[in-house]
Amino acid sequence: QVQLVESGGGSVQAGGSLRLSCAASGYTYSTYCMGWFRQAPGKEREGVAAIDSDGTTTYADSVKGRFTISQDNAKNTLYLQMNSLKPEDTAMYYCAADRYSDYDCGFFFARADFGYWGQGTQVTVSS
Repeated sequence: QVQLVESGGGSVQAGGSLRLSCAASGYTYSTYCMGWFRQAPGKEREGVAAIDSDGTTTYADSVKGRFTISQDNAKNTLYLQMNSLKPEDTAMYYCAADRYSDYDCGFFFARADFGYWGQGTQVTVSS
C-alpha cells in the first residue's frame, strides 16, 4: 500500500525559507509522477510543482524562481525547497503521486488528478 508522509512545515516570516519532505513507501513503480499541491482556507487546491521519473519539473507561475522540487530516489523522498516565502504562500501543503508516464505527468498535475495523497503539512508565512 502506498503511503506518503509530509514533514517540514512550520511558521516563518516573509522572505524566509522552508524545506518540505515527502517520504514515500510501498511505491515501486519505475514510471511515476509526483507533485506538491497546496490549499488555503476557502480556496481550491492548486498545483505547486511536479516532477516525473525522467526528472522533468513543472512549476506554477506563482512559485517559479522561488520554489524547487527535487527527489532522492535512494531515500524514496520528495522535497520542496521554498525560498523567498510570501504571506500568500500560507496553506496546507500536500504531496501526491501516481503511476503516470513522463508524457502525461503535466496533464494530470494541471488537474490535480492523483491517486495517492499525503495528509499534508501546514505552512504559515507572516508579514
